[in-house]
Amino acid sequence: MRLTKRKPSGREKDDASITLLAKLREQLYSTNISTVRQSAFNLSWMQEDGLDILKEALFGNSPRRTKGAAAYGLRKMRGRMRKPAEEVLIEGLKHPDRKTAEICGNALIVLKRGGGGGRPSRRSKGRSGRIEIREIPQRRGSRRAASRGRRPDGPISRRR
Repeated sequence: MRLTKRKPSGREKDDASITLLAKLREQLYSTNISTVRQSAFNLSWMQEDGLDILKEALFGNSPRRTKGAAAYGLRKMRGRMRKPAEEVLIEGLKHPDRKTAEICGNALIVLKRGGGGGRPSRRSKGRSGRIEIREIPQRRGSRRAASRGRRPDGPISRRR
């Protein structure tokens, strides 16, 4: 897909950030879904500029994988950009394109559910907040075997 040149918003500090945003924007329209999702996640860390690029990808004429990744990037926004990202997803529900509205609806469902997604940690599973203190039993016979000249794991060590 051929992208038009994006004009800088003025918020970028230097040429490196402009080239990084251009690179991430280009990767957002890639055919490799892993690259698309990774660039959407990286754009979620880019504050207003990332929000603008993700919004453009979501509402523009782009493939479904790009729209889905843009919704993923909007879901992953943190800090002060979380609320504007959620508003963009709500705005997407009213979009005339059916697949955009569906993607935004699914993203909002995941966002409201908590998005915890992964497995619960092993430590917190089934335990209360307090730590249980237990006594560890000593091994039987290890002291006796050592005092008689025997190895703890075998019958007899050395005899002279």
